[in-house]
Amino acid sequence: MIKKKNKKRYTEVSALGKYIPMSTHKARRVIDQIRGRSYEETLMILELMPYRACYPILKLISSAAANGIHNMNFDETSLIISKAEVNEGPTAKKFKPRAKGQSYPIKRSTCHITIVLRDISLNEKYEEYIRKPWALLEKSNETEIRKRN
Repeated sequence: MIKKKNKKRYTEVSALGKYIPMSTHKARRVIDQIRGRSYEETLMILELMPYRACYPILKLISSAAANGIHNMNFDETSLIISKAEVNEGPTAKKFKPRAKGQSYPIKRSTCHITIVLRDISLNEKYEEYIRKPWALLEKSNETEIRKRN
């Protein structure tokens, strides 16, 4: 018996930014606003937000999109941000001299940001997402809750 190989088409691309000199709380404030949105909508949101964390996140999203367009032949209009997370990186510690021979610790925090883009044109539920973009996210949240329990 001859078995056919399943040609599985990958629908996700990612970009990872490590050791970004920024607090995780400040980066999460921006990441929470863009999670689940389309690529084009995300670019507009990040350009208009007044936070310093927007620039490195914008570069990461552009890098992930370029990976998908160049390596996987994805269409820019059908990309959504399926996963975006911020993890804590190492903290650089140094001391600043203060009055009367004392010292004060300075903690310089870093973070690791992961962005995963999904091409929804390859998904069977593409038409459903176009009509109701929130429905796809609600279903994925339900499956995550079921997996946890």
